[in-house]
Amino acid sequence: MRILASVMATAFLAAATPGMAQSASDSDVARTVEAIASIRSAGGPSFSPDGSRIAYISSTSGIPQLWTMAADGSEARQITRLNDPVQSVDWSPSGDQLAWDVAPGGGLNVQIYVSRPDGSDARRLTAGGRENNALTGWTDDGRRLMAASNSRDPARFEPVLIDVATGVATPVSDGAGVSRLLDLSPDGRHAVITRLVSRGDNNLYLVDLTTGAETLLTPHTETATFGWGEFSPDGRRIHVLSNGGRDRLAFGVIDLEPDGAPGPIRIIAERADAEAESASLSHDGRRAALFWNASGRSELSWLDTDSGAVTPGPALPMDIVSASALSRDGETLALSGSGANRPGDIHRLDIAAGTLVQLTHSAHDGVDLDTLVRPTLVTYQAHDGVELSGWLYRPHGATGPGPVVFNYHGGPEGQSRPSMSDVTQALVARGITVFAPNVRGSSGFGKRFVNLDNGALRVDGVRDIKATTDHLVAAGIADPGRLGIMGGSYGGYMVMAGVTEYPEMFAGGANLFGVVNFETFFAQTEPWMAAISTVEYGNPVTEADMLRALSPIHKIDIVTTPLIILHGANDTNVPVVEAEQIVNSLRARDVPVEYVLFPDEGHGWRKLPNRIRSTTALVSFFERTLGPRP
Repeated sequence: MRILASVMATAFLAAATPGMAQSASDSDVARTVEAIASIRSAGGPSFSPDGSRIAYISSTSGIPQLWTMAADGSEARQITRLNDPVQSVDWSPSGDQLAWDVAPGGGLNVQIYVSRPDGSDARRLTAGGRENNALTGWTDDGRRLMAASNSRDPARFEPVLIDVATGVATPVSDGAGVSRLLDLSPDGRHAVITRLVSRGDNNLYLVDLTTGAETLLTPHTETATFGWGEFSPDGRRIHVLSNGGRDRLAFGVIDLEPDGAPGPIRIIAERADAEAESASLSHDGRRAALFWNASGRSELSWLDTDSGAVTPGPALPMDIVSASALSRDGETLALSGSGANRPGDIHRLDIAAGTLVQLTHSAHDGVDLDTLVRPTLVTYQAHDGVELSGWLYRPHGATGPGPVVFNYHGGPEGQSRPSMSDVTQALVARGITVFAPNVRGSSGFGKRFVNLDNGALRVDGVRDIKATTDHLVAAGIADPGRLGIMGGSYGGYMVMAGVTEYPEMFAGGANLFGVVNFETFFAQTEPWMAAISTVEYGNPVTEADMLRALSPIHKIDIVTTPLIILHGANDTNVPVVEAEQIVNSLRARDVPVEYVLFPDEGHGWRKLPNRIRSTTALVSFFERTLGPRP
C-alpha cells in the first residue's frame, strides 16, 4: 500500500518524540508501524559480462523479486512476478541467461531456475518438492551451474554441477556430510568444495573431477573456519578466508605445485581489530575487493594480487555490505548495503576515480530516514569477566530510565549489527529503547568468543542475559520494571531461556520461530541441520540429559511473563511444533500468550503484508506489556 508521505511524516515524527503529550490513537500507531515495516530494499548485484547492466533482487513489489537495470541505475525492470521470494541471481558468462533461486512459501526447499535476461523462457532446473538446493554460480564456460543439493539424501548436502541444457545434476564428490561447491578451475579439471565438520568448523578440499580424488586443503586439529575458495585465472592459486591457527578470520592464499599438490595457507591480509568477511576477485585476478567486519560495521580495502599490497578503500556510506560484484573489466564494483537508518540499496564504485554513486533508491514512503535512530556501540562485562557488547537504539531526546526491549540475534553464531530493522525503528518511534546484544557465541569477534557457548557452556550464554539487563539498569537507561525481551530463531531460544531462568525479570517476551525443546528440534528439523548441530548444542543420542536441562520447555511451568509467539507454518529449520508446545502449555495455565501463525512463510517473513502484521503485533504487544510512555 502506498501511503501519503505528508500524513505519514506527521504521524512518524509525533511518535518519535519522547515526552510529548500522548494523543495518538491506535490508528496512528498502526500507520506509523506500517510505514516503517513497508520500507523496501534492494541487493545481491550481478553484472552482465559487458558491464552494461546489473541484475539484482528488490522487494519493490512487496516480495523479493528479480530485477535488472542499466549500470548507471536507469531502465530498471522487474523480471519476475512470483508469489514466492527470489533469493539470489547470477548473470551467465555468455550474457544470454540469468540463474536465480526461489524459496517456495519462504521455506528452505530452495529451487533453481534459469531464464533469458528479460525473464522469458524460464525453466526450473531442480526437481521441486521438499529437497533443498543452494546456487553458487556459473562455470566459466557458461554451460553448467555450481550448486549443492540434498535431493539424494536429506541428511546431507552434496556439491553438484547442473547441466543448464538438460537439468541433469552430476555430483562432484561422494563424500558424506554437508558440502558445497565453491569454484571450478579455469580448465574445468578441479573443484574446490567446502564440507562442514560441525557448525563453525569446516574444511576445504580440492577435487579431481576426472578421478573423484579429494585432497585436503585445510588440515587442522582445532576448530576452524575456511571460506571463499576461489581459483586464480591461471589455476595455480586458491584464495581463501581462514582462522586456522589464529583467532580472527584473515585473507590468505593456497599455492598449488605443478603436480597439483597444495602448499600451506599463506596469510596475505589480516587485522587485529576486525575479521575478514568476504571478497570479490576480478576476472583477470589482479585485484580483489576485501571486506572486513569491524565490530559489526563493514570496511573495504584493496588487494593487489601481483605485489600483495593491501590499501584502504574509501569510506562507505552504508554500515553493512551484504554483497558485492566486480565488473568483468575489474574497473567497477557494485555494492549492496544498508545501515540502521538506511534501507538496503545498490551502489556503484568507480575504482579509479574513487566515486561512489547510489543506483537504487528503495521506497520509504512516509518515513523521513533522517529521523531514524543510528545506534551506539556499548561494551560491558559478563559475570565471569568476558567482554560483551551490543548496539543501543535510544529514542531521540530520551533521558533517564525507561522501557527497553532486548533483541537477541539468531544463529547462535549470528551477530547483532547496525542494520535496518523495521521492528527496532518502530519500537524506538514509539518511545521504547532497543538494545541488540552480542553475547558469547556471537560471530565477528574471533573464534574463541564464538565457541564460548557450545554444549554445556550454553548456561553461560544464558547468564549473559542477566549481565546484559543489569548493565543497562545500572547505566540508568532501563527501568527494571519495564523490560522486554525478543528474538528470532536462536534468539527465540534466548527469549524462552530468559523467561524461564529469570521469571521475574521481564514484563513481556516475543519469541519468533525459536527453539524451546532440543529433543523435538533434533527430531523434526531438516536431517542435515540436525547433523551439523551436535557440537553447537549437544548430541541428542549421547547428551540427551544435558539437552533436556538446556530446554526451556521443561521449566515452562514457572513462566508467568506474557508472551507473543510468531512462527511460519513452512519453517523446516525450526518446525512449528516448537511454537505449539509453548502456546499449548501456557494456555493450559491461563498465562497470557498471543500466537501469530503465518501460513505462507518459513523461517522468517519475506512478504510485505506479513512483515507489517508481525511488526504491528510486536509493537502493540510491547506497548501494552511495558506500559504507556511518559
